[in-house]
Amino acid sequence: VLFRSTNTGTMNIPRDNFTATLLSSGRVLVAGGENTYGYHSDSELFDPATKIWTATGAMNTGHHWGTTTLLPSGEVLVAGGWSGSTISITELYDPTIGLWALTNSMNAERHKHTATLLSNGKVLVAGGYTDIGSSYLSSAELFDPATGIWVNTGALNLSRDLHTATLLPNGKILVAGGYYYGALSGAELYDPATGNWTSTGALNHARYGQTATLLPNGKVLIAGGSGDVNGLFGLASAELYDPSTGMWKVTGSMGGARVGHTATLLPNGLVLVSGGRYNGPAVSSSEIYNPTAETWTTTAALGVARSY
Repeated sequence: VLFRSTNTGTMNIPRDNFTATLLSSGRVLVAGGENTYGYHSDSELFDPATKIWTATGAMNTGHHWGTTTLLPSGEVLVAGGWSGSTISITELYDPTIGLWALTNSMNAERHKHTATLLSNGKVLVAGGYTDIGSSYLSSAELFDPATGIWVNTGALNLSRDLHTATLLPNGKILVAGGYYYGALSGAELYDPATGNWTSTGALNHARYGQTATLLPNGKVLIAGGSGDVNGLFGLASAELYDPSTGMWKVTGSMGGARVGHTATLLPNGLVLVSGGRYNGPAVSSSEIYNPTAETWTTTAALGVARSY
């Protein structure tokens, strides 16, 4: 099979560190981010059928380094981020009318956190960073779409930002890596039944800004990221988490080191990793991971080098 990368419609606004959410309709909602003109509240929709981007309702404030989560109702929750300072503001996007509405704010201002939809329909937000006291956060909270209220839950054992959070088949959440005055190797599990976090096996390589992908076999693939203080040098290494043992195993390394990339599970069970950067400049290279062989294969490069 030959793979190639083809250009599609251009976004209306250039941006980085924005969010992209696949809607129930099959369209993709892009929201927030930053460019040379500042922090953006603008949103737009990509239609795969026409390959065209169209503007939709703007958020009430800019959300850079925030999170978006598709709720069971079809609405999209945006939480926190940076808009000149760390914010706790949360908003809901209604795709039926294309508008954002403010909802109750989080209990803590945070950005570079994670947001994960739980099996019970609630959203778990964990960790992050706040410029209030210049602190890395260990706090976590739950958003209940039925009430629109945020409630604090058990705190992480380690404060961190730029980590990953993955919903496991057993309903628990795996948080791995991140940054706390340096790259972290620690990982922990959140149990929605108790609201508590427990430590699990540590990564073999401390990293932050990595990707995490739940594989069809129930294992979690961690790829790339950075291990240095400034985040300039990417990692090529990858590892697998086995929920049945709570341990990490080193798997095949990528052909190129990268941080600020994306990882996407394909319908055939393979994982596509694209873009990112290593030692400064963005890269256009892409690779595919085969979970059966635990190997990476170079595939078609992006038409434009990009990271974040």
